Amino acid sequence: MVTSAVPRLVVAAPSSGSGKTTVATGLMAALAGRGLAVSPHKVGPDYIDPGYHALATGRVGRNLDAYLCGPELVGPLFLHGARGCDIAVVEGVMGLYDGAAGEGELASTAQVAKLLRAPVVLVVDASSQSRSVAALVHGFVSWDPEVRVGGVILNKVGSDRHEALLRESLDSVGVPVLGVLQRARQVDVPSRHLGLVPVAERRGAAVDAVAAMAAQVSDGCDLEALVGLARSAGALECAAWDAGEVLRSSPPPPLPVPTPGAAVPGRPLSALDGPRPRTPDGLKRVAVAGGPAFTFSYAEHAELLAAAGAEVVVFDPLRDEELPDGTAGLVVGGGFPEVYASELSANEPLRKAVSELALSGAPVAAECAGLLYLCRELDGLPMCGVLDAAARMSERLTLGYRDAVAVSDSALATAGTRMRGHEFHRTVVEPGAGAAPAWGMRAPERRVEGFVERGVHASYLHTHWASEPGVARRFVERCRTS
Repeated sequence: MVTSAVPRLVVAAPSSGSGKTTVATGLMAALAGRGLAVSPHKVGPDYIDPGYHALATGRVGRNLDAYLCGPELVGPLFLHGARGCDIAVVEGVMGLYDGAAGEGELASTAQVAKLLRAPVVLVVDASSQSRSVAALVHGFVSWDPEVRVGGVILNKVGSDRHEALLRESLDSVGVPVLGVLQRARQVDVPSRHLGLVPVAERRGAAVDAVAAMAAQVSDGCDLEALVGLARSAGALECAAWDAGEVLRSSPPPPLPVPTPGAAVPGRPLSALDGPRPRTPDGLKRVAVAGGPAFTFSYAEHAELLAAAGAEVVVFDPLRDEELPDGTAGLVVGGGFPEVYASELSANEPLRKAVSELALSGAPVAAECAGLLYLCRELDGLPMCGVLDAAARMSERLTLGYRDAVAVSDSALATAGTRMRGHEFHRTVVEPGAGAAPAWGMRAPERRVEGFVERGVHASYLHTHWASEPGVARRFVERCRTS
């Protein structure tokens, strides 16, 4: 067993909106500005904050989600991201003790802090309180004795007098104040219907915002004390996650074996005579949608595809009129196609290329935004037409973890494969499921969802392939046999 003691701390808060992202991102950038190699992490399924973390550190922002991946993978995935780093900063999600609904501490920032044996820095929005801050902090410190709150950063402090009152009230709690940040409009990041606007959509402004966060944290926080706190983290006795090792140590996923004369959901008609021989070179090109419209992805997906024998090439559906040469498989993840519907629709050559690839039986994996892109139309504008379904914006937010099981054999999984996922959208697709649905939801409600057609697997469900690495290997196998 490998023992590692990467210095690390978790930035948490009593509730959402307290300033975690400002403090965590600013701290990452401030430490990186001092020449430290900083490993950025985010608790939960959030795709947007890691983009700001990557901008602050120059490293890939990675997620730590005990619901999607299981508690047992939190440590290994953390160490994978933190390889070669001097320090790691983990931004929490929601309030410190908030996790998956009805699941106790599962997927909470507190659980991840305990799994990482990391001290917690509590960011408190002090804008409307003075002495009451002591009661608040005392409650969070004493709620779970296994969670070590090593310090407090007071955010949105109104004046020097306000700061003095807050510090005086906190003297009795015994938790050091590691920083005080006064209100600063320049660090605000614009939001819209699904949260912060991603970095890819506001690159110049995002750079300025991160620089402002770094300056505010550098000026208002005791960086030496924060680094010292990070160095007090306990040792982790686990090995770093490795995509290649994971695939080598897990059994290969079976591809569906077609019965002559019978259609198999998720297989191209041309495959009914049996699997095709492997391509001699073994390496297949997988195109992954990127750019401002498709910013939601986990770094481990591309790493698993590469470890399974794929050459991963990123393209931008807003600008590129063709798929990368030699594309044998396509991955279209989440993002904001509804914001860019006009531009996506106007790129008719690419829409045609995607449709032709899908109709050929090549494997296509589409999540959420990818599902919308494959539909016949989005808000009345033509999309790729791979699926006979229409998508539109909705006032209703669909949000939450899901316990799902694969209903149909597909390029990603055999029927019966159980995976956990996350839904996060303000759109509706009609119909919501095809003749061969992608997933059956076990919780919180029982329903079928998504589409499996030819080599296409399209669904609203975001999944983390590290929890089921056979997904990537199966997808690349389909690239070789389709």
